Amino acid sequence: MKLEENEAVLCTVKRIDGTTVFLEIEGNGLGTMIFSEVSAGRIRNIRDFIVINKKIVCKVLRIRGENIELSLRRVTGKEREEVLDDHKKEKNLQSMLKPVLKDKSMEVFDKIKAEYYIPDFLEEAKEKPKILEKFMSKAEAQQMEKIFTEKKEKEKEVKKMITLVSLSDSGIKDIKSILGTKDAEIRYLGSSKFAISVKAKDFKLANQRLEQVLKGIEEKAKALKAKIQIR
Repeated sequence: MKLEENEAVLCTVKRIDGTTVFLEIEGNGLGTMIFSEVSAGRIRNIRDFIVINKKIVCKVLRIRGENIELSLRRVTGKEREEVLDDHKKEKNLQSMLKPVLKDKSMEVFDKIKAEYYIPDFLEEAKEKPKILEKFMSKAEAQQMEKIFTEKKEKEKEVKKMITLVSLSDSGIKDIKSILGTKDAEIRYLGSSKFAISVKAKDFKLANQRLEQVLKGIEEKAKALKAKIQIR
């Protein structure tokens, strides 16, 4: 799979040489990261941030021929969640394929990955099991269908905290109106603070839905001249 600059990728720390970290990029060869891209500020002990053989999510800064420069400190929490969630789904598919396909399970997995984004394939295979027959025999596909039916994945949840204040005479009514949505769960925490959470089949979709909900809340707060802070 071809890498792009600013893309978040899963890496394995291979070694540290001087002030450079050498990493193996999942499915894309090797990359390097200088200490200043590990964390902002002075690093007293690099092993507080980087451990050999540990998997971490990095961002592709620059691609210069075969030289891929990476950053750990520029990865957002959202990007980290999405990459780790995708990795988890790939491992789940591999574990489902192995008991049915035995020694050829990884070969089939690679063929699926070359044609599909794995989270999308998992969802489509649950809805339309026939697509499994593109990669295996009918009998094997039927066994896989049973596994898909039995394996129900827990929904992912993302949340944000907001502070919402209205100084108008109809302040309580305005706040109820601003927070009125069926697309998220909203809990009052006291002192004008609220927790807003959204659940979905994966972190990427949950984050997208949460962003839509927050955008709607911000627009309504602006229209009613209420003060809002999201964190």
